[in-house]
Amino acid sequence: MFKKRIQKVKQNYDQQLLDVIYDVKADWDHARETQKAVYESEVNNELLMQTKLQEQKYMYLYHEAKRRQVHGQLQHNIAVKQ
Repeated sequence: MFKKRIQKVKQNYDQQLLDVIYDVKADWDHARETQKAVYESEVNNELLMQTKLQEQKYMYLYHEAKRRQVHGQLQHNIAVKQ
């Protein structure tokens, strides 16, 4: 019974991790699209840093999920740099 509860808690946290990964990936995609749309130099540096921050968040969460062997739905629009 205790093992079943541990498994259920792990599944719950794994799903939460996947949800956060998908949200951060969407934020990263949005930041990249915004960066492409803006051409002003001052704003461009800020957008570049924001895009890099979103990318690093995503990569950290992706590697955490990989380390924990968490598998989510296959999403064809996600490309990961290794």
